[in-house]
Amino acid sequence: MIEQLKSNKITLLLILVIGLFYWVFAFVLIRSDFIKLISLYGALFFLSYKLIQLNKGRFWLLAGIGILFRFIFIGVLPNLSQDFYRFIWDGRLVFQGINPYLFTPESYLNNLSTALELTKGATVNQAQELYTGMGSLNGSHFSNYPPINQLGFAIAALFTGKSILGSAIVFRTLIILADIGILYFGRKLLISLGKEPHQFFWYFLNPFIIIELTGNLHFESVMLFFLVWALYLLQHKKWIGAAILIGISVSVKLIPLLFLPLFYQSFINKENVKKGFLKLIAFYLITLITVSITFLPFYSSQFVSNFSETIGLWFQNFEFNASIYYIIRWVGFKVVGWNIIATAGKVLPMIVVLFILLLTFFRKNKTTPQLITAMLFGISIYFLLSTTVHPWYIATPLLLSIFTKYRFPIVWSLVVMLSYSAYGVDGFSENLGLVALEYFIVIGFFIWECIRLRKESNIPSKLI
Repeated sequence: MIEQLKSNKITLLLILVIGLFYWVFAFVLIRSDFIKLISLYGALFFLSYKLIQLNKGRFWLLAGIGILFRFIFIGVLPNLSQDFYRFIWDGRLVFQGINPYLFTPESYLNNLSTALELTKGATVNQAQELYTGMGSLNGSHFSNYPPINQLGFAIAALFTGKSILGSAIVFRTLIILADIGILYFGRKLLISLGKEPHQFFWYFLNPFIIIELTGNLHFESVMLFFLVWALYLLQHKKWIGAAILIGISVSVKLIPLLFLPLFYQSFINKENVKKGFLKLIAFYLITLITVSITFLPFYSSQFVSNFSETIGLWFQNFEFNASIYYIIRWVGFKVVGWNIIATAGKVLPMIVVLFILLLTFFRKNKTTPQLITAMLFGISIYFLLSTTVHPWYIATPLLLSIFTKYRFPIVWSLVVMLSYSAYGVDGFSENLGLVALEYFIVIGFFIWECIRLRKESNIPSKLI
């Protein structure tokens, strides 16, 4: 009893301190103050670890605490990301029945008369303020957010079409609800896989998730909600529902397209190859039809051109927090004397596709844990070869890792915040030393994990 009282007191103290630190993160911190940012984040990570460690058997208590921490951010604008201004812009267009993929915010403001013809006279409330908030880089490009994501943006316009803060609150509510859904299906999936449910709090109570998704309003949580729900259904052989949910997930963020080949072995078996192959084809067709239906209201030749152009920019123009690509870029400067991103941006995705195919056909992916591990490897190599890796991207490998033996994405969720060193008081300038440190730690930890797990697999089961 005494030990339990002590534990409760420590838990209460941890909740208060962590809550205070999140409040500072939300209301006081500015992005350019990197020392304060990384110090606060490091403290939050350590204290959250202690909170989980101390309350492993209290699942619903930890769940409630996680929801409480998210609501600290509910009434404040993000201070580490400005993408939400573009979300609001797109949502206000969609709500008025205007296709957000056909023109850029910059062209709207520079050619208002032409823009009003395109929008049939509809205007964007607070257009100049939203454009200033999103920045000229974002505002000069066509939207690259898929239709279900746009639906979330439009919901904000429905409720708060004239308030930026009100729109942020609606976005945050949707993201919190998605995280609760992830918690629900993630717990059920862990239990069905015979794993301890408390492991899920490395996602749900991870400061990275709370800050980057709830705090900074990134919709990875909505995409992951549909993905983890699909994996749960697939674990229970409900592949039709899983296919529909994966299609919806793709229409929030395109990244789950990367996983589609990996489902091959989940359907093909030696006993009945023909039946399994037909199911696989049906699975892919249902997924792609679902995606197509969501895109249909926005379809036009101009949409295809604009959307493809914007997606291509992420591979061939933008650079941020990259790892292997920065080494390739350095070699390019030494050999040819200029930045070879245009070439590397075409070749690196091909290497990713080849790696995914190797995982599909040459790795055993029959069971759900094996499949999710393959998905984890696939998304990790994709990010390691990408030219741009924003911090919130790591939410996907982090969630997948919860259902596997690997924990390197948890480490990644800690050190990825080093990338914020690029946003200084004098403007944007990446610290390549800190980028190198980030990936040295992540790759080093992954190699150590592989060695450890291989050694454990060679130990007789009775000794483990």
